[in-house]
Formats: sequence, C-alpha cells, structure tokens
Amino acid sequence: MSNVYIIGVGMTRFGKFPDRSVKDLTRQAVEAALDDCGLARKDVEAAYFANAAQAAVEGQYLVPGQIALRAAGFEGIPVTNVENACASASTALNAACAYIGSGQGDIVLAIGADKMNAEERARSFAVFDGAWDVHEAERAAAQLLSMGQDLPRPPGAGRNSGQRSVFMDIYAALARHHMETFGLTQTEIAIASAKNHTNSQHNPNAQYQRPMSVEEVLADREVAWPLTLAMCAPISDGAAVAIVCSERKARELGLGRAVRVAASVLRSGSGRGPDEFDRQVTHLAANSAYEKAGLGPEDMDVAEVHDASAFAEILQTEALGFCAFGDGGRCAADGDTAIGGRIPINPSGGLESRGHPIGATGLAQVHELVTQLRGEAGARQVDNARVAIAENGGGFAGYEEAAACITILQRA
Repeated sequence: MSNVYIIGVGMTRFGKFPDRSVKDLTRQAVEAALDDCGLARKDVEAAYFANAAQAAVEGQYLVPGQIALRAAGFEGIPVTNVENACASASTALNAACAYIGSGQGDIVLAIGADKMNAEERARSFAVFDGAWDVHEAERAAAQLLSMGQDLPRPPGAGRNSGQRSVFMDIYAALARHHMETFGLTQTEIAIASAKNHTNSQHNPNAQYQRPMSVEEVLADREVAWPLTLAMCAPISDGAAVAIVCSERKARELGLGRAVRVAASVLRSGSGRGPDEFDRQVTHLAANSAYEKAGLGPEDMDVAEVHDASAFAEILQTEALGFCAFGDGGRCAADGDTAIGGRIPINPSGGLESRGHPIGATGLAQVHELVTQLRGEAGARQVDNARVAIAENGGGFAGYEEAAACITILQRA
C-alpha cells in the first residue's frame, strides 16, 4: 500500500444547534476542508460518510451520506455510508486510506456528521441503546454494573441524577473496578477532566470553552459515582472532514501542510476477562499501529483519546502504552498529560469539552492532530509536535469497546 496523506481538514463548532440540519453541518465542514487545501468539489473522487445517530433521532435510516452530500454539491461520485458507533468517523478515515492506498483514486473525502440533540430528549438517548447487543442488554448491564460494587463510597454518593446514557453507568463501573484494582482516586479522574476543560478554552470549535478547576469538577452534580457531570461528554451536534490524498497527488499539489498517515488500524473487541488488561482491544490495536508505523509510544508527541468520560482518558493513557496499567491516574496527577507535559493528551479539550457528536468525533480528533502537526493550534499548541496518535472507540461488547480505531499521523 502506498503512502497516504491528509491534505485538508475542516470542522464545525460542536454544540447544540436546534436550527441546523445534518446537511448544513456537512456542507460547512466540507467547504472548510476544501478551502483548507485549495481544492474544488470537482476534484473529489469518492466519499466515506460516517453517521451514527441520524437514524434514531430523525428516521434517516438509509443513505444519509448520499442525501447530505448532494445538498453539499456532490453528485455521481461513489458514496459509502459508515456506522461503527462512536468510532464511525475514524472508520471512515480508515476506509478512505484503504481506497487511496489500493490505487482506486487520488482524492477522497472522509466525513463524520451527527445531529444528536432532538426536541424529544429520549430520542437523543435512544442512540446509545443500540450500541451493544440488544438481545443481551439486561445480562450485559448486570455484568458490567456489578464491577466495583463493593468499593466503599463517600457519604451521599450514588444518588440517581436523572436521565443519562447507560454508558455513563458503564464507565462509572469500569472506573470503580480500576479504583478497586489499582487504587485510582476520584481526584485523579477530576485532574484529567479539569485539564481538558482548561485546554478547551483555547479551542474555538469546542462546545464548552470555560476552564474548570479540580475542585469545580468534583463539586459538579453526580452522574454515576465516581463521575460528575464535568467528567462526562455532552450530547452534541457537529461535523468534521479530512481530505485524503495519494502521495503522487500530494506531491503534485505540494506537501507544505500535508500530514502523512503513518498507520490506521481498525480492530474489534474480544471476549476477554475484566482483568486481562493486556488483551484490551485498544491496547492490541495500538501495538499493531505502532508496528505498522515503525514507531512506539515513546515517539508520540501528542494524543487525542476517546474520553467519553474522564476515566476513559486515564484507561486509554495506559492502553496506548504511555504508562503501565494502573498508572494512568498518577500520570494525570503528575502533569504528564498536560500541554507541556511528557505526552499531552486531548489539547482540543477532548470529548468532555470539545463535544461528542458521535458520528463525527474520530475526525474531530484528526482535525486537532493535523492542526497540531502543522503548528497552527495557537494557545493550545504542543511544542515541536511531529508525530501524533488518535484513539477512537465505539460501542460496547463484553468488558470493552466493540470497535477501536488507532490513527498515527506524521508531519510530512
């Protein structure tokens, strides 16, 4: 497979936009990406369109990509629809890279767009109900929620905070298991969260742009102990795009701001046990990506990880090999994952603060990393960033994500 480059990126601001459609969001992100690299619609040969929520929220069960892209001015080109839960957008990028790498074309769009906010709040949360085996949902919930159930809790913890995604209960259970197994503390989770809220104040595309202290994160209302609201990703609307290009075409256009895709690995989960951390799907996918890129975790300068909850960032810090399993909380507390630290994680603000329109998240991560590698991130810029990694997980099966995608990018 030949070298593949990202030559353009674009995204909307993430947030709650009751008056905007998936078509509007898609058009804005695509136009931003085309403007970013100086291409026109006629230059695009194919598109991979990621969307995970529109079917449940709006009833657009089929051909969402063809519908959204026609409204954005594209007709005739092959459009492939991609759904892989929260890993949909990174899966679309993986497919676009394969299309280019196999010689089928020179310029391809990878698009992620979702509009999750609905007038009926229940429709927004219904998206998550289908992100695991619906035939085994009751058994799976009981299995997962039993994790860490004997862990002592502070007075008042465990109150029902109202409507929320079942996945926040799952993340809370996984966090309790980690606390019980390794000694992780709620304060360490809050440190990771506060870091991301602080980073997001410098990201004009972030849904939330207000810094928070550790104390403010801990004092926020409980969602599912030990997680507070500030530690959890919001429901969001938005779109993100990457324009993927062959090496031949990239050199013809000029490599000045191009970023090379050093590895793109997609993997499904396995039936591992809850304590088999070395068999975690993200860990195995990351090891494969490092091997393909000829690099290791020590070579990464910046990372974007799937922090649907702040605990997830700590878990993925370990899975990506930035520290030993069990040491993710210490890394956050020591400042290793802050901008200026050993391995800055989520300079964009992450899902917690940048927002999480689930079909667009993976490409929003890529947008941030391309911006970092170009040195164009402004106040959140990581010094001398040359190699970056994104981790994007989707759905749930057993004790881990059903799908995991790892992308490693290098400055050209």
